[in-house]
Formats: sequence, structure tokens, C-alpha cells
Amino acid sequence: MNLILTAHGTRRPSGVAMIGDLAAQVSALVERTVQVAFVDVLGPSPSEVLSTLSARSHQGSSRPAIVVPAFLSRGYHVRTDLPAHVAASGHPNVTVTPALGPSREIAWMLVHKLVESGWRPGDCVILAAAGTSDRRARADLHTTRALVEKLTGSWVDLGFAATGYPNVSTAVKRARDWARVNRGAGRVVIASYLLADGLFQERLRASGADLVTEPLGTHPGLAPLIANRFRSAVPHRQLGAPTPATLDL
Repeated sequence: MNLILTAHGTRRPSGVAMIGDLAAQVSALVERTVQVAFVDVLGPSPSEVLSTLSARSHQGSSRPAIVVPAFLSRGYHVRTDLPAHVAASGHPNVTVTPALGPSREIAWMLVHKLVESGWRPGDCVILAAAGTSDRRARADLHTTRALVEKLTGSWVDLGFAATGYPNVSTAVKRARDWARVNRGAGRVVIASYLLADGLFQERLRASGADLVTEPLGTHPGLAPLIANRFRSAVPHRQLGAPTPATLDL
């Protein structure tokens, strides 16, 4: 059984290291090596990893491969790009699990990150994603936004570091205007809906918000969530015991 964690990719060494550390944590939980692939910016790509694994197989039959998309919504990379990589690899036995979000577990992790950053009840929150033009991915983002709003009781809006409106700086300004009209004043906190450090995280830090959370890849609950994604795709519990993800504030 071959396990592959697939992420977007970044030119920032710190972001690449975050994904590598995350894969190492998952490897320890499932007691098997988890390889890393990237769909953009750098390699190896999923098709390259799967092709190599298929070529290494013996007696003409490839060991099954499980791919977990380390993405927080079901956008282009999950629904189009990754399946194309699988098809191009020629590997005959690949299972691709659902993306990590949207989910209540991810929403709780966002809340934990907010609390760690110094968020207080009454602060306005911007759920800041990379951005997408995909309607399904945008619907996923609105689902997560609503979950975070319900869990925190805060006013929560969306902002984007790249594709999409409003951009994160505009979202911060809009939140300040809302707070001034409705509360007289108030802080604006960005909940980073990014997996790893990189250019987009830097844009969040430069947006003018009072606080910005760290990427979700640093949350201790993410590795157990990914490990359980792998386990759910394997019959007969071949990947160690399920890992509870207790997320209490």
C-alpha cells in the first residue's frame, strides 16, 4: 500500500518544510511512509510519484495507492487537476479520498487558531483563503465561513489572497467599517484558511488586520485528520488504530 499526500506547492522553503513535517507526522500515526506530491509550483507531481511507484512494482501488478488531497475545499485542483494526474500516471490502482474541507473538524481548528492568536469575542473575523473561481469551491468556503461564525459568535466574512472578491485588504477595510457603524470600533482578525506558509500567507500578514493566525498545517489536529482519511480508504484497518481528534476549546 502506497500513501501519498498531495498539496498545492509553494516556492517558500518554510511552506515546503511544513508539508514535509505534516507528512512525517501522518507517517508516524499510520506506521507507514507517506510520500508528498505537489500539483503546482514544484515537484514531484502526483503523476510523477504514481508513475514511479507503478514502475517499481513487480510481476506486472502495482501495489494500491491512496492519495489524500491536502486541500480545504473542492476546487479545480481537487476535481480536475488531480484526476488528470492520476490518469496520466498510468497507475491502475489509485484511490483518491475527499478533500480535507469543508468539515466541522477543520472549522474547530480555525477556531483554535483564532484563540491562540489572541482573538476575543466581539472581534470581526475574516476567513482568508487563497482564492478560487470555482463555484463549488466558493460554496465550500461559505460553508466554512458559516461554521466559524456559529462556533465563535463573531461577524465573519470572506477574503482572498489571490483570485476572488473581495481581496483580503478590502475585506479588512469592510470589516472595520462594519465594526465602526455597529459597535463604534473593534478589532479585525484574519483566520488563515491556508495549509502552509508562502506568498499568500505573507499577503494576509500585510493586509492591515490586527491579528493573523498561522496556517492550518501547524495545527496538531490536522495530522490525525489526514491519517484517518488514509485509514478510511483502506479495508480491514491496515494502517494502525484510528486517531481520535478531540478538539475542545
